[in-house]
Amino acid sequence: MRVLVVEDERNLADAIARGLRRKGMAVDVAYDGDAGHEMAFVTRYDVVILDRDLPGVHGDQICAELAASGTLTRVLMLTASGTVSDRVEGLQLGADDYLPKPFAFDELVARVQALGRRATPPAPPVLELADLVLDPARRVVTRGGAPVDLTNKEFGVLCELLKARGAVVSSEELLERVWDANTDPFTTIVRVTVMTLRKKLGDPPLIETVVGAGYRTAGDLS
Repeated sequence: MRVLVVEDERNLADAIARGLRRKGMAVDVAYDGDAGHEMAFVTRYDVVILDRDLPGVHGDQICAELAASGTLTRVLMLTASGTVSDRVEGLQLGADDYLPKPFAFDELVARVQALGRRATPPAPPVLELADLVLDPARRVVTRGGAPVDLTNKEFGVLCELLKARGAVVSSEELLERVWDANTDPFTTIVRVTVMTLRKKLGDPPLIETVVGAGYRTAGDLS
């Protein structure tokens, strides 16, 4: 899941980003409305965590423009004011959810995960390919009933390939969906991750390389 945090309180923004990354999400951070506005419309995010009172472009404007654009990106609006009228106003602007500060981090994670599920076309709760089973909710992968220990990035790549249901997914798409904006676009990290993922999944191979195009799953996808 790709998430953008737009929050001018740097300590809070960085804490949110660190926590979400520990949950396996790719997270970018903007510390003002100008940067947040630009990033939100350049990259396709699943969820934007948006502080309402931002310097530069106001959070209300970013929220309204995202809603008007028709994007699948979901907006979780944060604010120091938690009155009913403020929540109603935020939702009327186009926010998908609203969380007053201070908040419990576990609640933030749960809300982001719920919004992320609404930001992409529906996928089966459990993804299966031959004898491989991936459970996104529990972050568990097994092959032939045996657990497969994957890093967050390996898990993310495998999940994206399984969701594509045999269609080719380019390195650029994987880089955008699984890594954050700090990753060098010319890096070989996708190729290396796919290589180690193949080794961990074992034989027969379940991931094919399509030369010049990207990667796709091989075999029967349930």
